[in-house]
Amino acid sequence: MMTSHGKLRREKGSLAEYESQMKDLRAQLTDQIKILDSQVEVKQQQLSDLSEFLRRRGDIEAEYARALDKLTERFTHKTKKKEQWGQSVCQVWSVLLTQTRLESREHAALGDTCCNTLTQGLAHSTEDTHRLHKRSKEVGIQMQDELLKVTTEMQTAMKTYNQYHTDCLIAEGKLKEAERLEERQTGKSAELGLGQSGGQRRSSVKKMERLMEKRHGRVQENQLKCTKARNDYLLNLAAANAAMSKYYLQDISTLIDCCDLGFHLSVERVMKCYLASRWRIQKTEETGLKQLEAAVTSLDQGGDRDALLQQHDAAFCLPFRFNYHPHEGDQVCEVSAESQVRYELETRFQQLQSRLTAVTLETEEVSKTLKATLTALLDNMCESDSNPSPDVLSSLSNEPPGGNTAQKLAIAKRRANQQETETYYFTKVKDFLISSSLSVKLQAKHDLLQDAIQKAEAVASDPSRMQCARSVRVRKSRPVSQFCHTLFTTDIISYIQSSGQQIPVVVESCIRFINLHGLHHEGIFRVPGSQREVNHIRDAFERGEEPLSDSECDLDSVAGVLKLYFRGLEPPLFPYDSYSQLLECGQIEGVTEKALQIKAIVSTFPRPLLIVMRYLFAFLNHVSQYSDENMMLPYNLAVCFGPSLLRGLDSDDAVARQPQVNDLVKTMILHYDIIYPSQSELPGPVYEKHMTLEQEYCEPITEEGDGETEPLPSEDEWEAVAMFDYVARSPAELSFKQGELLIVYSKASCDWWRGEAGGVKGLIPHKYISMLEGSERGKREEGGGGGGSTGNLTAEDPQTENTTRSQERRHTLDTVRQGSFRSADRLPFGQADRPAVDKDMISRQMNSVFKELLSRQPAVPPSTLAAPAAPAAPAPSSSSSTSSSSLPQAAPTAKKVGFSLRGRALFRPVD
Repeated sequence: MMTSHGKLRREKGSLAEYESQMKDLRAQLTDQIKILDSQVEVKQQQLSDLSEFLRRRGDIEAEYARALDKLTERFTHKTKKKEQWGQSVCQVWSVLLTQTRLESREHAALGDTCCNTLTQGLAHSTEDTHRLHKRSKEVGIQMQDELLKVTTEMQTAMKTYNQYHTDCLIAEGKLKEAERLEERQTGKSAELGLGQSGGQRRSSVKKMERLMEKRHGRVQENQLKCTKARNDYLLNLAAANAAMSKYYLQDISTLIDCCDLGFHLSVERVMKCYLASRWRIQKTEETGLKQLEAAVTSLDQGGDRDALLQQHDAAFCLPFRFNYHPHEGDQVCEVSAESQVRYELETRFQQLQSRLTAVTLETEEVSKTLKATLTALLDNMCESDSNPSPDVLSSLSNEPPGGNTAQKLAIAKRRANQQETETYYFTKVKDFLISSSLSVKLQAKHDLLQDAIQKAEAVASDPSRMQCARSVRVRKSRPVSQFCHTLFTTDIISYIQSSGQQIPVVVESCIRFINLHGLHHEGIFRVPGSQREVNHIRDAFERGEEPLSDSECDLDSVAGVLKLYFRGLEPPLFPYDSYSQLLECGQIEGVTEKALQIKAIVSTFPRPLLIVMRYLFAFLNHVSQYSDENMMLPYNLAVCFGPSLLRGLDSDDAVARQPQVNDLVKTMILHYDIIYPSQSELPGPVYEKHMTLEQEYCEPITEEGDGETEPLPSEDEWEAVAMFDYVARSPAELSFKQGELLIVYSKASCDWWRGEAGGVKGLIPHKYISMLEGSERGKREEGGGGGGSTGNLTAEDPQTENTTRSQERRHTLDTVRQGSFRSADRLPFGQADRPAVDKDMISRQMNSVFKELLSRQPAVPPSTLAAPAAPAAPAPSSSSSTSSSSLPQAAPTAKKVGFSLRGRALFRPVD
């Protein structure tokens, strides 16, 4: 008990540290906005002071020295009291006041220019500064929200990881308790062995074995969940740190530049205009004017930005990185590509790589557009008549008073064009910041996954590491339903009541399949699947089968089946009488108030509906969390599911109200935890983020990993012959010709072998090869009665067919094991005494197996396969023999007719 309390305190300490770090981050972001607000006030004050200065200068030109001296003294005192931000602008002010003090009696013709042209330009600059700052602030707040969102997702992933690791520790404790109970029971049975009958002892031993098997399974399942949760936590951690680094090192500078956009340029143009007037009026003051020109030329927007960052380093400095805090007792501190999650990580890595390439190209294009837009915007500011160039000042002074109307219209038109350019520029700034931030997050995840996969490949390819067998579970078909009830186009409440399933089997199975294989699939639910496969999966569910037991089903088709199920419900998942009430909730502006109002309406629904809704929207929220990779934001998911879940009796206004429906469903996805009751409030199934194969629908097989050590074949263990030509689709695969001899090392997956062709190592598709065991094995198989035609097995009764399949499995396993022990006596690949390969005989064997498999299975529509499909076999011969070594080659044809090779895996334990 004390240990449990200690773990809880340490866990709370880690969470408290994260909360403190998040609190500091929010405070820092708030200070940034305040500082930027204060700086725009300073700039506006500077422009206001400069405008006031020029206007007064024009008014007091007649007073000459005395009035001008008073003016310079006044502004000298004011500038000393101001905050010294923008050192280049302050330097201009200092030189300007010094020279004004020397030029007090020299200005005679400057009054009109100072009172009209220059002050008008400064007024426009003040207006521009305020507007640009407002837009920059909006972009900054949005980027801060994105940063907080990433850190919040990381914190959520950490809590999930802590929960699963706690479950793992509890399961390990129960396993140890069961082991101690087994030891005590064994000792007790030994002491009382004479007094107990044999039947009682066997019954007790079997019960203990079942208990140990159950506890071992629970430990493995919780360890897998913990691994997935840890991986998710580490990936979110890397993304959060990358996003935070990018925001503080790049985005802040960009936002400050946006705030200063045109400010320094406007000041520079006004002062150059002032200088031009001075040069034309008094050439005798050349020395002082050169000094002022040098100060104006030294206006440096980047230098002022750096000075601002240094002056307020506490607000703008990069915070400390988020550190990984492993849960109590967990020694793993990196992304783990174990055998059970390696395929999932490799698939996610490939999808992430493709997504990263697309985002990088998009960012580069936006960056080019942004640079061109910035150049055009600055050119527009320079060309504006509100900031005239020096060579047009004389022509402006000679125009009559009534000739300014056309000029004002031209100025107004250019100002409107400038504002349009500004709007487009800030749109591109926002797009660039969002796209570059997404690229940084994806790159962080990409690099982390790449390192993990490379380490796993290095470990797997190390010949010095002995591999051993580990018991894992493969999902098998559910038992056929014991009741007759239509799944699709039915009333969901009636189905739940008649079936006893709180979550309909089609919903649970599709969601589990997508959770295991499709969370990172780009365009999930948006990209349509094959209609033929959708119909095939739907019909299989209607027959009470489990069509998703095979992981090679098409993800888009599975997603289409889930949408089809909810689209066909009558009435829909949300009752018709709640349609109007829910639409009224869409008029509420506050997000929290809207969610609470939806909760009040949903809470009146029947209990079975609430359980299904809670399960579905928790799943959709989980899918949206991977929107960086699958491009499915909550709104995109709402567009896909809205018409199916929420519809009214009147279909005429469905199109007009679809935006409101989409917004409602989006709110339910984002705030499902607020809207729907928790498990403590409403007992029933809840969605788990990190799922595994169902315990009751799994059967054990052995594959590479940890467990009881069993000698496996060496790298030159099996030889095979290519049955068809194959062209590699990636650098990891091997190309070969029909009849070419290959060396096979070990199974990489259910569809691939690790092997060698022509001295090059890589992956070989098992559907394209036939295993060779030598002449001795061929004789032993002949003597064992393995030859002869298989015949048509459709007429056999189920008992005979099951016996035949069991014998085939045992014969296959025994043959493989015998071959592994004979590996030491076999000559290496390439020796002269290797037996010749009879290609015609192998083709006849393949045709016989194809014929047998086709005769056993009913014709069903083909399903989409992840592994490469073998070419069609030639016409079967009249007589052929079947060998267990050629059985895997039947996979291409068997797959197309619905036959699953999981029932004939080479490494399945003997019954």
